Amino acid sequence: MHIRYDPEADVLLLILRDEPPVDAVEEPGGVIVSYGEEGEPVSVEFLNASVRRLVRPGKVRVTIHTERRG
Repeated sequence: MHIRYDPEADVLLLILRDEPPVDAVEEPGGVIVSYGEEGEPVSVEFLNASVRRLVRPGKVRVTIHTERRG
């Protein structure tokens, strides 16, 4: 997964899969979900990210927790 934030456009982009999108759906509130050929989500884009308090410019932090199944 890749996470990108463009402060000029104020867009937060979560890239879930490394494959090109073939379709996209804009959800209410400025959320765009893009789908790959198999119908699985490949990215999620949040418009007006700082206005929605999803990011604060200069203070972006990402924490990933993983669990081992045994």
